[in-house]
Amino acid sequence: QVQLVESGGGLVQPGGSLTLSCAASGSISSITTMAWYRQDPGKERELVAGVSTGRSTTYADSVKGRFTISRDYNKNTVYLQMNNLKPEDTAVYYCHAVIWGLNSGHYWGQGTQVTVSS
Repeated sequence: QVQLVESGGGLVQPGGSLTLSCAASGSISSITTMAWYRQDPGKERELVAGVSTGRSTTYADSVKGRFTISRDYNKNTVYLQMNNLKPEDTAVYYCHAVIWGLNSGHYWGQGTQVTVSS
């Protein structure tokens, strides 16, 4: 069984910063892509940023230049450094991982709330 555990959400003022972490644990052979998504109530879940096994990254246009995704391959952990946060970044942020081999499949974390407000 595989679990993704997120941490680091919270309340921050506009212009502030937060770092989210997501650690994958359990019987894992190989993780290909790890990514962060976010969802506002009443809206579809959207990709924020992703990082592949080959270290290539992708970002939503709305966060380019402000957010940075990174990954610790030894610890099966992905991070999202969020700078210059805006009220429109307010959402529940979900970690996602694609696992191959043992327990292969798509896995989601439980979500962590990020609120940007003065």
